[in-house]
Amino acid sequence: MSKVIVVYHSGYGHTERVADFVAQGANAQKVVIDADGNVDEAGWQALNGADAIIFGSPTYMGMVSWQFKKFADATSKQWFSSAWKDKVAGGFTISASPSGDKLSTLQYFITLSMQQGMIWVGQPSMNDGTVNRLGSNSGVMAQVGPTSPAADIPQGDLDTARAYGARVAEIAAKLRA
Repeated sequence: MSKVIVVYHSGYGHTERVADFVAQGANAQKVVIDADGNVDEAGWQALNGADAIIFGSPTYMGMVSWQFKKFADATSKQWFSSAWKDKVAGGFTISASPSGDKLSTLQYFITLSMQQGMIWVGQPSMNDGTVNRLGSNSGVMAQVGPTSPAADIPQGDLDTARAYGARVAEIAAKLRA
């Protein structure tokens, strides 16, 4: 069994809800990036000890939240020592509109992972109208209206998140073996 960490920032609870489902699928521990863009020492230890890290952020203005970016900038210590080299990586995001430029957020996660020497896991699920309804192969994309509460996130998006978490954990376990 692999050790998977889901690290995320959530501004209004929507990303947290998706993170819950990703973590369920991966049987993962969650590390929260707080409102100031910080992770506590226990969170950094968990990340450094993980076999896989799944990144999560809302998509704001076509990119990760500033809090996630602050966290990502702080990973330069891990980059300098190659601490995350060969860890498995994945990512998820949510925005208010069907496009919302979520792909930019996932591409940011991919770039961060590549800079860290990590191994990215894509989303294999085909769009069946419910699961992976937004058709992303780069990671998980979820969507709910701009005034909708997190409880209104479509179940198919949450099922996609759970399946993706399981996939990342499965790939990490295979590579660990």
